[in-house]
Amino acid sequence: MTTPPMAQLAGPAGAEAAFRTGRRRRAVTTAGRVLANPLSAIGLVLALVLILIALAAPLLVPYDPLTIDAANRLLPPSPTHPFGTDEAGRDIFSRVLYGTRPSLLAATVILGLASVVGTVIGLVAGFRGGRVDELLMRLTDMFLAFPALVLAMGAAAALGPSFFNAMIAIAIVWWPWYARLVRGQVLHLKHELFVDAARVAGASERRIVLRHILPNCWTPIIVQMSLDVGYAILTMASLSFIGLGAQPPAPEWGAMVAVGRDYILDQPWYVAFPGMAIFVAVMAFNLLGDGLQEALSPRWRR
Repeated sequence: MTTPPMAQLAGPAGAEAAFRTGRRRRAVTTAGRVLANPLSAIGLVLALVLILIALAAPLLVPYDPLTIDAANRLLPPSPTHPFGTDEAGRDIFSRVLYGTRPSLLAATVILGLASVVGTVIGLVAGFRGGRVDELLMRLTDMFLAFPALVLAMGAAAALGPSFFNAMIAIAIVWWPWYARLVRGQVLHLKHELFVDAARVAGASERRIVLRHILPNCWTPIIVQMSLDVGYAILTMASLSFIGLGAQPPAPEWGAMVAVGRDYILDQPWYVAFPGMAIFVAVMAFNLLGDGLQEALSPRWRR
């Protein structure tokens, strides 16, 4: 990329300021493209609402989600209890709102761990090449050979049923996709002219990877993470549903559906509302991820 004339006159400080200005402009342009798509705009609004609910849940809930009230068990939806009550008399509306917290926390931890591990492995494999690349990619293929949910179930069962162990199990399953994605980017980028120029200038391999190659991998990583948020929430809910994730009476959507299935014929609201919460969360982040992918696609830049 050619440095702007004003930045050249101002020296390194001007170049850095020009870079930051360009980055802000690209962020604003990307946000505008996301909002220009009605579906991705809806996804963004829903995602922000879910995040706000997770942050402000203690202030929004009318009842303690863990307080037992046997006198009001299995009540239908009403002005007092908008989503009804469960088998212990707990307010389902409060529990669904509180359930936003563990779901978004799980998605954040899962994708954070998976992206870090996958990025490191992908960088090493792509940049080193040769036997190192072959070894790491065969290890990656071993994980990819199993269905993700089945492997996550096996890992969660081996670690023991708990919310924390379920997050670790899913992260163990998720990293190979990021390793493959980053490796492909590195294989392309390490032969670019700016990388060759850095080598000629005497830059170390570590500096080339961290300062020149890794920053150019952030866009596909961010897009992939935005697309994976909904799937991470759904996978965590699935493990909780079969008893390998959050354990009752924790206000987690999958665990609530698991307990409520015993009452589905007579009290359908018990499973309907946490099920709808899962649906809305997955849909919101999928719509947002699709819009972000389109906004950052190279064909938009032409």
